[in-house]
Amino acid sequence: MAELLSDEEIETQLPEEWHREGDEVVRTYEFDDYLRGVNFAQLVGEIAEAEFHHPEIRIGYKEVEVRFTSHEEGGITDQDVHMAELVESESGHEE
Repeated sequence: MAELLSDEEIETQLPEEWHREGDEVVRTYEFDDYLRGVNFAQLVGEIAEAEFHHPEIRIGYKEVEVRFTSHEEGGITDQDVHMAELVESESGHEE
C-alpha cells in the first residue's frame, strides 16, 4: 500500500494547474469543441489503463474534469501526483 501524502507534500508536488478537493486531486481542461474534449478523455483513459490507476472523468461541452484519488489508501498518494504529471505531459496543456 502507498502512503498518504501530507498537505504540504500535495501542495508542493502537484502540477501547477491541479488542485486539491478533499481526498482528490483535480484539474479541468478546456477545449475549443466537444470532440476535442472526448478525444482528450480517451487519451487520459489510455494513460490510466497503462498505469492501472483510474481517474474519474467528467466530459462537458467544452471541458473535461479529471480527478485522481487512491481509494484503497483513503486519500492522495504519490501515485495520484504521478498520474496528474503524466496527464499534463501528454495533454499538450503543460504550463
